[in-house]
Amino acid sequence: MGGKVIAGMKILLVSLGCDKNLVDSEVMLGMLAEKGYTFTDDETEAEIAVVNTCCFINDAKEESINAILEMAELKKAGQIKALIVTGCLAQRYQDEIRKEIEEVDAIIGTSAIDKIAKAIEEALDKKVLNSKKDYFEPLDVNPTGNRKRIVTTGGHFAYLKIAEGCDKNCTYCVIPKVRGTYRSIPIEELVAEAEMLAKEGVKELILVAQETTLYGKDLYGEKKLPVLLEKLCKIEGLLWLRILYCYPEEITDELIQVMKKESKICHYLDIPVQHGSDRILKRMGRRTDSGEIRGIIKKLRESIPDICLRTTLITGFPGESEEDFEELLDFVDEMEFDRLGVFTYSMEEDTPAASMPHQLEENVKEERRNAVMELQQEIAYEAAGKMVGKRLTAMIEGKVADEDAYVARTYKDAPNVDGYLFINTDRQLMSGEFVDVRITGSYEYDLIGEICDEFTE
Repeated sequence: MGGKVIAGMKILLVSLGCDKNLVDSEVMLGMLAEKGYTFTDDETEAEIAVVNTCCFINDAKEESINAILEMAELKKAGQIKALIVTGCLAQRYQDEIRKEIEEVDAIIGTSAIDKIAKAIEEALDKKVLNSKKDYFEPLDVNPTGNRKRIVTTGGHFAYLKIAEGCDKNCTYCVIPKVRGTYRSIPIEELVAEAEMLAKEGVKELILVAQETTLYGKDLYGEKKLPVLLEKLCKIEGLLWLRILYCYPEEITDELIQVMKKESKICHYLDIPVQHGSDRILKRMGRRTDSGEIRGIIKKLRESIPDICLRTTLITGFPGESEEDFEELLDFVDEMEFDRLGVFTYSMEEDTPAASMPHQLEENVKEERRNAVMELQQEIAYEAAGKMVGKRLTAMIEGKVADEDAYVARTYKDAPNVDGYLFINTDRQLMSGEFVDVRITGSYEYDLIGEICDEFTE
């Protein structure tokens, strides 16, 4: 294709799944922008569609398949000229997509997103229109950072993916099959990318990977997350650093000390523990038991008294008995996590858990999930009530339509997964602005506050 034909062509990119996948989407947008493409969220304006898929659990697979089928209908109707499928579903089900959805022009694996522009050019080139080509690279290819991205999160916060893949091989998880083994991105590349994001106005940087706490072990022979954090803290313009996806067994004293020392690091950790029964944790292939998890949480709370801890759990894992579930409820009640989410177990083919005996009915998984969330709702409501009267720094997310009120987040709230702080004020505030707030009330998961006289810069 010649550049004149491409220039200005509108691309609709549908990004599904996790924030790690979103980073890949933003990198692809950056690559395509350099080639002269433009972008739209309106499918009636799009000339090219890219669907970046997820396949972590069944619901994610269904969402991805439905998105591809919706775009396939637009292509069938002649509305779009090319349809490209990328991401985890593309990596895992290439043959099935090729067989079932003929409108797909190219499939790109998780290690080959740098081929996105080439895939679109060839899909648009009438000479190769009938010889569809897919793009895959070995899953052990080294990931790179410091790539030009188009940030889609509003500009005041962004995700920094610090590693690719996973070595844990939990019995329920397909990630190693679609993302490969754990591979860290070099520190200097991550620092350069963070500096670039800060210059573009990003104030909160959220570190993500399949597991952040193991960062650097493969490259440097030892865990280097504390070193990376120290370097990121020196970047002018960044005010908050937040860490997600911390496996409990990899949290070190050094990491805790860096979090205490560096004021830019939010006192917030996301620690997906998955269960509270030792028997189920062992069946899941997890590396910690409930006693070790309790010990790590105790150490964190003693070292950083105001730390906010988030976790995720799975209900209905194969063989989960009533006794196992009661242990989970007792664990949640005892730990009083500040933030908690629950997935029902999803049977994923080609995983050890899928062939385990004693698979549970969906209604049992759902009932147990609901019971955990009801308990957590009580814990969260009580914790929110204790915040009334306290003073916190908050980042403005946006204005409430037709009201003198704004939506904000505190250090306790990661975007899109935690709660919000609602601020009543007639002041004119901008997204990304930091303000000091006094908490005046609470809902189940959210807080209400008023601005203090002084602003925090």
